[in-house]
Amino acid sequence: MTPGRRGKTARMRWWRLRRNPLRRRSYLVEAWLLLAASVLAVLAAVGTGAWTALAVERHIDALRAGRHSVSAVLIEDAVRTVGTAEGSDSYRATVRWTAADGTRRTGLAHVDPGSEVGTTTHVWLDGRGRLVPTPATATQARIEGAVLGVWAAAGAAGAVLLVGRVLSGRLERRRLDQWDADWARVGPKWGHKTG
Repeated sequence: MTPGRRGKTARMRWWRLRRNPLRRRSYLVEAWLLLAASVLAVLAAVGTGAWTALAVERHIDALRAGRHSVSAVLIEDAVRTVGTAEGSDSYRATVRWTAADGTRRTGLAHVDPGSEVGTTTHVWLDGRGRLVPTPATATQARIEGAVLGVWAAAGAAGAVLLVGRVLSGRLERRRLDQWDADWARVGPKWGHKTG
């Protein structure tokens, strides 16, 4: 883009703010509305994204703090299960572990492929001693928080911009109705209409 053309483009972008005998008040209102919507969209994106990322990380940290690992022994060979969400095979087996109160418990847990009877593995338990999935690491929590924060930021910014565009569209419709009313008043004074 040539320098002269770029300056003209920048001037055209701000035409609603320039003084002009044909400029209506609604043009100025629309310009400020779009500017305010843009600023609010940035603020909403930053605030919502940061809050969401922090909330997700805290939630995952709380889940991890409420779980603990114990040693368990396989009492059957690992069995392959297909069709997991990750698209890879998963292996499960019945395991036995000793609870905090000294009782022996059994349950079905995810295990390493090829694990056989008598193999020792680690399983995760919640505060009530029930088997639960392996909790996310701190790094995984940060990544999940960042991803969800970005999505939340995009959603918040999109919502604010959408509201701004809807209000801008209403102003445009109102302005066109005013132009029609003005033309209906002035047009007949000019004489014969063609078409």
